[in-house]
Amino acid sequence: MRNKVLRRTDFMAAARANRRSTRWLVFTLLLMLTVLGYLLGWGVQLAMGHYPPETESVLFVSRWGVMCALVLLAIGSIWTGIAFRSGDRIVLRLTGAKEVTPDDEPALHNVVDEMAIAAGIVKPRVYVLETPALNAFATGMTPARSAIGVTRGLLDTLNREELQGVIGHEMGHVVNWDIRYATAVGVIVGLIALVSDAALRSLYFSNRSRGSSSGKGGGNAAIVMIVLVAFAALAPVFAFLVQMAVSRQREFLADATSVRLTRHPEGLISALEKLAASAQPFKGANRATQHMFIVNPFRNFRERTNRLYATHPPLELRMQRLRNLGND
Repeated sequence: MRNKVLRRTDFMAAARANRRSTRWLVFTLLLMLTVLGYLLGWGVQLAMGHYPPETESVLFVSRWGVMCALVLLAIGSIWTGIAFRSGDRIVLRLTGAKEVTPDDEPALHNVVDEMAIAAGIVKPRVYVLETPALNAFATGMTPARSAIGVTRGLLDTLNREELQGVIGHEMGHVVNWDIRYATAVGVIVGLIALVSDAALRSLYFSNRSRGSSSGKGGGNAAIVMIVLVAFAALAPVFAFLVQMAVSRQREFLADATSVRLTRHPEGLISALEKLAASAQPFKGANRATQHMFIVNPFRNFRERTNRLYATHPPLELRMQRLRNLGND
């Protein structure tokens, strides 16, 4: 069945909508971090037995919770700012990619030149990962400060049309202004996971100190601690799902943008077929960067793999949509 919505996509409008949606996602994750901070501070205050005077219930406004929430919100905001400012350098260090010059890789630079001209942006810096695996990624906070990386295996395996399709896809991530938001969301997810782990560890401290507390509202305090632990355990899961949802939608938009730039969907379709047959982990790919690659280096989601935790849509679905674009 043809995807009529995708075939009629206004790419500029889609990019704007993508940016707005991801801003809301970042806001949601920061809100989640704030709530987690409040619950953490509240739980620690209960565990220490520091109830406000004249209070017989745990249902009070926790000063410790407010302070902890503000601290974590500030840390999350600063952390997000760092990701927006230096996310490209962080990603490049994590992947271990090395910058190459036109003399080193003339064919690759030529294709990147073509796609940059078609996209109407400054040519991104070009990097190569020395691994036989087939993959590619893009990073950058703005189109003027972006980079595209490909693996040695991809350069050695794909023909020119297929390479154009892959570079067009990565150029799509740059032109659509989505890669910086994906980086920011990934950083915040990591922060939420760290705080959640700290909250879970606080349960041990709470159990040891409860005996020395006043015992006031002990049953209600236990309920609040259960809520704290439940939220702390689920927060990184929900944050991870948000991250994955952003990634899946980005891949569809980048595929469609590649077709707009190359005017040749068959090149990307053929490249995805080759990548589907050889997806594999490699040095330089990790859980923090897996969603930035054109295909997941750790999982090859095929057939009935439209799964909750998938960082990418199934390759068969991506190729089907690309074929529908070619049937216009």
